[in-house]
Amino acid sequence: MAKALITWGGWEGHEPEKVAGIFAEICRSGGLEPTVTDTLDVFDDAEALLEYDLIVPVWTMSELSREAAANVSEAVARGTGLAGCHGGMCDAFRSNVLWQFMTGANWVAHPGGDGVSYMVEITSDDPLVAGIDNFEVVSEQYYLHVDPANKVLATTRFPTVTWYHSANPPADVPVAWTRGWGEGRVYYNALGHKANVIDHGPAHEMLRRGLLWAAEGKSKASGDISRFQNDGKHF
Repeated sequence: MAKALITWGGWEGHEPEKVAGIFAEICRSGGLEPTVTDTLDVFDDAEALLEYDLIVPVWTMSELSREAAANVSEAVARGTGLAGCHGGMCDAFRSNVLWQFMTGANWVAHPGGDGVSYMVEITSDDPLVAGIDNFEVVSEQYYLHVDPANKVLATTRFPTVTWYHSANPPADVPVAWTRGWGEGRVYYNALGHKANVIDHGPAHEMLRRGLLWAAEGKSKASGDISRFQNDGKHF
């Protein structure tokens, strides 16, 4: 059976244990056997990471060593999927640039805090969002600095709340995207400040599809990433 590693911790305000539970149920219902842990030590074993089809981080404002980030990067590059949401993935390790590069963005603000009403606009005909209509969310609206190479699936328009950024023209900031990392698949969704934002409805369905899509890449990967490397000294 395909296997998923779900690791949770960090800032308790994002309800990491509850969110990890949602992801574990998605994995089980999708035919993945989840291993759920509340430690980052699992990222220290490079060989063990290669055995997983999917890695799901649920951490916010935490610290990750350069070596651990490289271990995850190598596993994903060889085909292991990486998927997650909100601060649990793109505000997980603010000081680690390799993590930011691999995930495709870093969080910088949520003007207005929690309780902001905003629209999520589906901007792609990709199967990951096919049949899902634009929908309203009341939560944090994430402003992210995003890799232009990402394949964007959905966006949200700023400014919704008047703040310093309102001096700029309106901007459509990505909410969900996919990207490649070597032979691996990466999926991110900015929704999920609280577990109840993603435990039902279109947000849940987007994440369900995203996690399973990322995991499916392992079976298609050769594991040979020599074509992606040069001297190996990037970070």
